[in-house]
Amino acid sequence: MTAAIDPFHTIAISTLAHRLASEGRSIIHMEFGQPSTGAPRAAIEAAHCIIDNEPMGYWESPELKARIAAQYRENYGITVSPDQIILTCGASPALVLALNAAFAPGARVALARPGYVAYRNNLKALWMEPIELACGPEERYQISAAALAALDPAPAGVIIASPANPTGTIIPADELQAIAEICRSRNIQIISDEIYHGLSFGEPAHSILEYDPQALVVNSFSKYFSMAGWRLGWLVAPPALVEPVRARMGNLFLTPPVMSQHAALAAFDCKAELDGHVATYRHNRDLLLARLPELGLSRIAPSDGAFYVYADIGHLTDDSLSFCLKLLNDTGVATATGVDFDPVEGHHFMRFSVAASRADIADAIDRMIPWFQRQPRREI
Repeated sequence: MTAAIDPFHTIAISTLAHRLASEGRSIIHMEFGQPSTGAPRAAIEAAHCIIDNEPMGYWESPELKARIAAQYRENYGITVSPDQIILTCGASPALVLALNAAFAPGARVALARPGYVAYRNNLKALWMEPIELACGPEERYQISAAALAALDPAPAGVIIASPANPTGTIIPADELQAIAEICRSRNIQIISDEIYHGLSFGEPAHSILEYDPQALVVNSFSKYFSMAGWRLGWLVAPPALVEPVRARMGNLFLTPPVMSQHAALAAFDCKAELDGHVATYRHNRDLLLARLPELGLSRIAPSDGAFYVYADIGHLTDDSLSFCLKLLNDTGVATATGVDFDPVEGHHFMRFSVAASRADIADAIDRMIPWFQRQPRREI
């Protein structure tokens, strides 16, 4: 018998959005955390050079691994050996490698609810047990050291994310340290999803490696570097897990795309261009937050970083999937249903991505305001 996992409903919303666009409808995409910008100019130029001059093959760039390791020293003041960096075909395989190398089937792994849909479903697909911890406004929608300390028995592991998807919330440094201490004392292996690092709108996010060098860290070139379609990520593994992770990478995925590795190395020198994208996301987030009251939305998760605004729409619906589909059909604005991120409370939440252009975000808000104002209120 194969493992049963839930569908990613936002993919169905996006598929409908693209079909409507092919029929001539004007569609604004706010359903995925996907930059509307392309890769940095220098990265594209590097890719053209490789296409013209290299046959390419199975390869892992030592220069790129060294540059990623240097980033941990520059951004967080910590030492990571290039040998600990495993380049992957995006962050999704990095998560699979981390889970498969660190835990056996049947392992209990804690995670926040709401949280990224693939955490729960990858655990199920690997025959592990997700232990979802309800995290609401009181916890700033984030997992806490206290919640991990209260679990009995202790889980084998925990997945944390800061900034988080779908909420954008960041775990403060003191809480990250407390989480690391609890996990160390209870022998809980930490996997930290840090793909939204670089996308903070206040204080920068801290890496779990500052507090626990034995953690596994997932990251990607898809978000800050604006290279989602290039399918390149990495996993930082503690020394004891480097060889098991490498064995799995070689057998399951071979190597990531050669062209993408060359392009990513060039992207590290494009900070000014990439920080300009972050300024756009900040503008979009601020504009959306300022005008959400006109949509009648006031219960919002703290949007500290990433691309997201996660809103409670319980006064309008208890079926957020149907609500998002109706919004798309009526206005051409594609959003994400909270059900993907929280199978219990997500029926009355939705997620907006602010990774589109400034013009598109402004247009989307103008379309949504009258639509939301027409929706009937429900008793809660």
